[in-house]
Amino acid sequence: MTVVIAGATGNVGSEVLRAVLAAGGKARGLVRAEKQLPEGAEVAIGDLNDPASLADAFQGATAAFLLSGYADMTGLLAAVQRAGLERVVLLSGGSAELGDLSNAVSAYMVRSEVAVRESGVPFTILRPSMFMTNTLDWLPQLRESDVVRAAFPDVAAAVLDPADIGAVAATALLNTGHENRTYRLTGPEALTPADRVRILAGILGRDLRFEGLSNEAARAQMTAAMPVEYVDAFFSFYVDGTLDESPVLPTVTDILGRPPRTFREWAQTHAASFS
Repeated sequence: MTVVIAGATGNVGSEVLRAVLAAGGKARGLVRAEKQLPEGAEVAIGDLNDPASLADAFQGATAAFLLSGYADMTGLLAAVQRAGLERVVLLSGGSAELGDLSNAVSAYMVRSEVAVRESGVPFTILRPSMFMTNTLDWLPQLRESDVVRAAFPDVAAAVLDPADIGAVAATALLNTGHENRTYRLTGPEALTPADRVRILAGILGRDLRFEGLSNEAARAQMTAAMPVEYVDAFFSFYVDGTLDESPVLPTVTDILGRPPRTFREWAQTHAASFS
């Protein structure tokens, strides 16, 4: 089975690619320009914002892993259907469940899910909780000092290892039984930013300290890094409390037959990145 994987060099897509290869599938990483992929993976050139560019990438493939939010999701799914792919796995997010089209983040996920559901192609939609890899955003601070300052200090989330998302996606891409389902994926425990700093400190052997940013400081910092409509979306989630990512669900265990990895396990694996 040949699986086309969007975002093949990203946090999740790279894990999907590795999981497909590990399971004995053929992984075809979809990239806009020639890039080095893990041994055994094919490279396909195409732009998901331009469905007409994808005919060669989809040729002979069985399934595709897609991300949400491309310019023409309906056209993209039409290209998938024309190519005769048997199934699609879409990476969405928990906020899609809110159905709030006034929220910029929720809106692009909702519209992407609608395009997938209406395409006629068998699908699996994944709605993961916050990624453990978001912790890597702290790297510049940790290179400068032992203090981590972050937004939304009181928000707990059942953070999830992207490797577990990749394993679930590979299972749905390579096997039947997951068609036309939506899976909410979480990690094994709800952690605040301070909890993650504490765990990371123990692994790194450093006396790390956490300081929560005020909402005003967080908004200023985020506005410098992303469009204001996205900043408003995250404030809706985590200040207004419209999105709760703290519940721990058994979905990963049910699908993989093992529990999701803990943050401690993730941090131990990635400790070298923080040194």
